[in-house]
Amino acid sequence: MSLQVLAAGHLTTVQDRGRPGWAHLGVARAGALDGTAAALANRLVGNAVDAAVLEVTLGGLVVRADRDCWVAVTGAEGPVTVDGAARAHAQAERLRAGAVLEVGTPWRGVRSYLAVGGGIAVEPVLGSRSTDTLAWVGPPRVEDGTVLPVGSGPGEPAPHDTPRPPAPGPLRLHPGPRADWFAGDPVAALCGAAYRVEGASDRVGLRLAGRALERVRTGELASEGMVHGAVQVPPSGQPIVFLADHPTTGGYPVVAVVEPADLWRCAQLRPGDEVRFTPARRGGAAAPTR
Repeated sequence: MSLQVLAAGHLTTVQDRGRPGWAHLGVARAGALDGTAAALANRLVGNAVDAAVLEVTLGGLVVRADRDCWVAVTGAEGPVTVDGAARAHAQAERLRAGAVLEVGTPWRGVRSYLAVGGGIAVEPVLGSRSTDTLAWVGPPRVEDGTVLPVGSGPGEPAPHDTPRPPAPGPLRLHPGPRADWFAGDPVAALCGAAYRVEGASDRVGLRLAGRALERVRTGELASEGMVHGAVQVPPSGQPIVFLADHPTTGGYPVVAVVEPADLWRCAQLRPGDEVRFTPARRGGAAAPTR
């Protein structure tokens, strides 16, 4: 079975849970930015949660299957249609052979996830089917006309609860290793200000604008390893939260790290959205997930 992409939209990539463990070779983790939404889409169609899905940025994806299959769209909420008729968000849908499924521009959030029963079965690279958009490791970007192989169907999907997304709140911050490069307490400074998402944000990083952090050390920092969620501060003083396709090393100081359970929310922030931070409590409860 295969899925033909009639239109790929602004940016559509194949993603699974990524390829952790290769940073020492300079290979980013990649993987679905909103991993909870991708896992939900897989569960809805009966896949294992690590099956490969399509990550659709700001809609525009149009596909057609050559055989009957189960599909589900989660993540950013927006119009979903089959042959022009509206379909529900976050619900398993039987897509008949030849029918056209469209994921429209979301009215809330940025990234939608399309799961197909059996999963997108492109050839894995280093153990993952994820596309890294920084080094372009993994399958290529999905383009108009791409034909994607689909794995064997898992059978009938089981019903699942699909709870509403939690109310937005501040992103929790853990202290980073280079706080002494800045005046005062940079984590407190981040938590005491509001930041705005910049248009240059992508799968590599969430770029923020707001109160600049003041450097007290002006020398160069030798490149060091970077982790998912690191808050790096370039000379402008404006923070960048590193996301799934971040470089594995960097030479700007890291003042904080976003709580891993909060990172999926970064995937759904739009340019102009306000971002606030709060200190993470040691041993505190995990953030609500979908």
